[in-house]
Amino acid sequence: MGSMGDRTANIWQALQREVEQPEAQIDLAKAALYIAQVEYPELDPAAPLAQLDAMADVLGDRLPAQRYPLKVIQTINQYLFEELGFYGNQEAYYDPRNSFLNAVLERRTGIPLSLSLVYLALAKRIDFPMVGIGMPGHFIIRPRVAEMEVYVDPFHGGELLFAPDCEQRLSEVYRRPIQLQPEMLPQVLPEVTARQCLVRMLSNLKVIYLKNSQLAQALWTIDGLLVLRPDAPQERRDRGLVLYELERWPEAQASLEQYLHSLPQAEDRSVIEQLLQDMS
Repeated sequence: MGSMGDRTANIWQALQREVEQPEAQIDLAKAALYIAQVEYPELDPAAPLAQLDAMADVLGDRLPAQRYPLKVIQTINQYLFEELGFYGNQEAYYDPRNSFLNAVLERRTGIPLSLSLVYLALAKRIDFPMVGIGMPGHFIIRPRVAEMEVYVDPFHGGELLFAPDCEQRLSEVYRRPIQLQPEMLPQVLPEVTARQCLVRMLSNLKVIYLKNSQLAQALWTIDGLLVLRPDAPQERRDRGLVLYELERWPEAQASLEQYLHSLPQAEDRSVIEQLLQDMS
């Protein structure tokens, strides 16, 4: 990782330290801000974190005396979406700024994952445990409340979803009727760990940057993914391919050789071997 420069290397070290903690202790908002620092060199994570603290203070004063889950969700929704005006950015969904937590807090708009991160950060600060849920092509959250299958969709203004609503969303995605039995929920609507959230965030950015031919940015997203998933051979291959496009031959060669070494039966082996031969 010597090519990334000391600053970026330090950021990846900080990210690694954060995600190596036990799951309950990982500060997802802080980890997301480390990622944002690569794109925003002047960013001090303390400022957006203080902003979240201040938002949670306001929210804390408004919570009902009896903290019934639906009442708490209603209070968060009213503050976040009605008063502060946070909204899902449907017009410019693939704007990279939608994935950076500092920019989401500043612009009050984002995609399902980043708006869920804001919601989760506030919920954590008011001691209302919630967890991310990875739907196919979408991201929602739910309170950790026994015997209560209710979901919240921050991209759609905190809309409440119950199992039949999730069935409908999934049926639309798969284009066939989906019926959710209670025992199927953990498989179909899996809880997402902090590390998985961050992988999803970087993967979204990687796709956007590659699509826009922003290779230098795509490269750092892959480096970040390799911090979170050091033994993901496809990321190692993609790193080599991006470096090849950037004409950084020795680094490209090293990454592609590592890929073939870790995945000897790779389906694209002959293509990669040809590239290596072209570079030698």
